[in-house]
Amino acid sequence: MHRFYIILISILIVSFFNLHAQQMPIDFSDSSDSFGAFGGSSFSIIANPDDGNDMVGQFINYGGNPWEGFYLDLASPIDLDFQKEISLDFYSYNASGHQVMLKLENGSNPDVEVSIAIPNSGWTSGIVFDFGNAVLSSDGTTPVNATGTYSRITVFVDGGSAISGTYLIDDIDDGSTPTDPHALDVIYTDLVWSDEFDTPGKTAVNSSNWFHQTQLPAGGSWFNGEEQHYTDRIENSFVENGMLNIVAIKESFTDQGETKQYTSARLNSKFAFTYGRVDVRAKLPFGDGTWPAIWTLGKNINEDGAYWDNQGFGTTSWPACGEIDIMEHGLGPVNHTSSAIHTPSSFGATVNYASQEISDVANNFHIYSVNWSPDQITFLVDDVGFYTYNPSTKDASTWPFDADQYILLNIAMGGVAGSIDPSFTQSPMQIDYVRVYQNTALSVESKTLKDLKVYPNPASNIIHIDSSQPIDTIELFSSIGLKVKEYDATNQIDVKSLSAGIYFLRVWSNDQFGVKRIIIK
Repeated sequence: MHRFYIILISILIVSFFNLHAQQMPIDFSDSSDSFGAFGGSSFSIIANPDDGNDMVGQFINYGGNPWEGFYLDLASPIDLDFQKEISLDFYSYNASGHQVMLKLENGSNPDVEVSIAIPNSGWTSGIVFDFGNAVLSSDGTTPVNATGTYSRITVFVDGGSAISGTYLIDDIDDGSTPTDPHALDVIYTDLVWSDEFDTPGKTAVNSSNWFHQTQLPAGGSWFNGEEQHYTDRIENSFVENGMLNIVAIKESFTDQGETKQYTSARLNSKFAFTYGRVDVRAKLPFGDGTWPAIWTLGKNINEDGAYWDNQGFGTTSWPACGEIDIMEHGLGPVNHTSSAIHTPSSFGATVNYASQEISDVANNFHIYSVNWSPDQITFLVDDVGFYTYNPSTKDASTWPFDADQYILLNIAMGGVAGSIDPSFTQSPMQIDYVRVYQNTALSVESKTLKDLKVYPNPASNIIHIDSSQPIDTIELFSSIGLKVKEYDATNQIDVKSLSAGIYFLRVWSNDQFGVKRIIIK
C-alpha cells in the first residue's frame, strides 16, 4: 500500500514493459512471445499458413517509415559469451529478396547487429545470425566480435527502406535452455505463525494476533488522497464462518475530529519476522474505487499509531524501513493485481513493480504469496512466481530487508484507486488464512542465548563468538539452509576459505541455541 501518491501512467508503462518480457527460445506459443512494434509497424501472433497447429509471429511494415521495427525485452538475457549464433525461420509472401537485421540492445557492451539477405519466398529455415561477425550499431560498419549479455532483441525487415510488406518469423533460438526467472532460491517449510480464523460464530478479530490501526496521520487523512476512516468496530472487521472479513462501508463517520464518508479496517500483525514465506488466501472486494492490500512494513517504521511504533520500535522513516506489497488491487483494470517494492532507491511511483491479470478476484479465492530470502524477494499468485526483486547491489538504499517486517491487511477507498462508484454501499475482503513459514533452524532470532554476540560482521578472516554460557558446538549454514561446517567448543572460527556471501551460525550450549546471520566478504 504505497504511502505516497502513485502516478497511474507509471503503472501502465511498467505493466506494458512486463507484458513484453520473455526468454529464449521464442516460438510464439503464447502471448508472452509478443513483440512490441514501433515506427508505424504492427505485430500479431497467427497460425502458420503451412501448419495450422503451429503459431508464428506476423510482422507487418506499412511503408510509412524506413525504420519500422519490432523488439522484445528478455527476462533472461542473450549471452554471447555462451554462444555467438542466433537462428530463426523466416517466411516471405513474395519472391522479392529481403534484408533481415537482428540488433541486440540493452547490453553489457555497445549495441550490435547482423544483417542477412533472404532471396526466397515461403519459409527459409535455420537462418543463422553470427554475432562473431557483427557490426556496431552506432555506425553500422565497424566489425566486432560481439561479447557480453543483451536483454533486448530488435528485428528490422528491409530497414532503411520505406517498403511495405508482411512477413512471418518463427523459432528464434540462441541455443540457451529456458529457465524460470522466478525460481525460489530458498524453500521455507516450517509454519511459524498463522491465523486460520476458525473461531465459531461471528467474533471480533483475535487481538493476540492483530492490532487495529485507526489513528489518522498528521493532516487528518490517510495517504494518497484516500477517503476512509479505519475503525476497530466489528462492522468493519470480524471473523465468521472460517473467514476474516475486512469490510469497506459507505457511511458518514466522525472520528478524531474528522468526518469521512467511508469506513474500513487496517490490521497490523503482532508478529514480525525476518525472511520467510507469507501465504494469504483471499477474495477481494468489488467496486470501482476499492483498494485492498496485503503487504508488509519494517517493524522499525516511525508511524504514529502503528502497532510496532507504539511498542517503541519506531526509529526509521518510510521508505527507509522497506515496504513489500504482496498484493494490491484497484490500481489498474479489474482483475489486475500488482506487487511492488518500496525502498529509498525507488518509492511511490516505484520502478520495482509488476502486475498481472488473474481470474475474477471478487468471486474467486487466490493465494497471494511472497517468498523473502536473504538474496531475493519473489511474488507468487496461486504458487506461480511472476515477479522477483533481486538488486545487484544490496545496501540500505536498495535492500532494507535484513530486519523484521510485519503484515498489514486493509481496504482503502478512492485516492489513487480512482473515483468510487456512486452506487457502492459495502464490500468485504475475505481472508481464509494468513500463514508465515520459515526454516526454523535458520531463524535469525536467538533461542534462549539472548546475549550471543558475533564479531566482526562482515568478516573475511576470523569471527569471534561470545556468550555468557559455554559453547558446545557451532554449525555454519549457507543461505539456503545447507550445513557447510561444524566446529566443537570454540569461541572463534576461521572463514578465510569460505566464498563471499550470506551465512548463518547456529551456536549450541547444552540444549539451548542462538542463530546469527553473518556476511563473509
